[in-house]
Amino acid sequence: MLQQVVVVDMAALVDARVWLAEARRRGLGIIAITEPDAASVGEAVTLGADLCLTKPIATEALAEAVARVSEKLVATHDAARYRSRAQEVLELGHFDQVVGTHPQMQQLLSQVAHVAPTRATVLIHGESGTGKELIAAAIHQNSKRSSGPFVRLNCAALAETVLESELFGHEKGAFTGAATQRDGRFAQADGGTLFLDEASEIPPGVQVKLLRFLQERAFERVGGNHTLRVDVRVVAATNRDLKQLVDEGRFRADLYYRLNVVRLNVPTLRARPSDILTLAQHFLNRFAKENERRVTGFSDAAKKLLTEYPWPGNVRELENAIEQAVVLTRQETIDVDALPLEPATPSQGLTLMIPGTTLAEIERYATLQTLQAVNGSVTRAAAILDISRRTLQYRLKEWGVSDRLAGYSAPSSEQQG
Repeated sequence: MLQQVVVVDMAALVDARVWLAEARRRGLGIIAITEPDAASVGEAVTLGADLCLTKPIATEALAEAVARVSEKLVATHDAARYRSRAQEVLELGHFDQVVGTHPQMQQLLSQVAHVAPTRATVLIHGESGTGKELIAAAIHQNSKRSSGPFVRLNCAALAETVLESELFGHEKGAFTGAATQRDGRFAQADGGTLFLDEASEIPPGVQVKLLRFLQERAFERVGGNHTLRVDVRVVAATNRDLKQLVDEGRFRADLYYRLNVVRLNVPTLRARPSDILTLAQHFLNRFAKENERRVTGFSDAAKKLLTEYPWPGNVRELENAIEQAVVLTRQETIDVDALPLEPATPSQGLTLMIPGTTLAEIERYATLQTLQAVNGSVTRAAAILDISRRTLQYRLKEWGVSDRLAGYSAPSSEQQG
């Protein structure tokens, strides 16, 4: 969308300072036409011009200047909107461990801030390594239960009998090795939050007891008949499509609907490319301190590799890669040779699971696949996608996809005019 841009002949203004100040206050883009000398150009820049053109002016140069200033206004407006949204979220709640300013993350944190104070059961969906446990912790941290315990349990790591005992506890002598009575995670989480990771892996027998708890807030220990009641909020997470498992008869429909009262979707790392370097620096600072290493940043080549890599393992893979790089590097700046990554094309690592894929991921996948199909022709890809060439270039820049990996060479300023 073309933003409001004004073209000003500096020689024609009686009081350029007042006029340009008013234009800037209104948020207008300003192109100043000046005499071809350094003093005139310097004065225009000082007074707030976004771009200066010296006389004589060619029509093509003016059109290109208007387009450039308009794009700058769009980027500035978007940045301000994202900062405003981020500030709103920060005012709503505390997210000490969650790093990310991408719009998808800010939208997720806004949802967390609104659902956290309620009693609703939450189902968090996202690929492995996206940080579902951090979101669960943020829900607890911003809830009225924050002073209570936050108890975690990975449901995929335990056999059925062990999982049942871990959840509900057991009586002395309930099974071989049960030498004493033991409280389960529900009792341990009384007054707080119980986080059930990999909820899709809960066996059918345990699903029945979990459903009863969600309905009645009551349970019995394994081997016991005394009914216990606790005040526990359940937050579950999965990287699988529970609805599909229900359709296949592998997960109880009634339990699914009990868990899926509020659903939160955690975006993949490739869907929030603007957060990659922020997260990388966050992990670098942490691991440098933990390992007492004088490592402060990344080389330009390393930054390029980090932003172009598809991150199939998401934030967890990034965290592991940065930890290894900090440990192995002998310099203050991490270079590509210290990163355990291979250069990849932007379409690598992209998988679509419907439902389970965001519109932003679908858009990125469709765009990059279209570019590859037309051998990198921006014009042809834009026509197929029914968007302008500039919009396509803006999207590629937003995703951190270089011209080389996108399979095309960016047109020169003469071609863009």
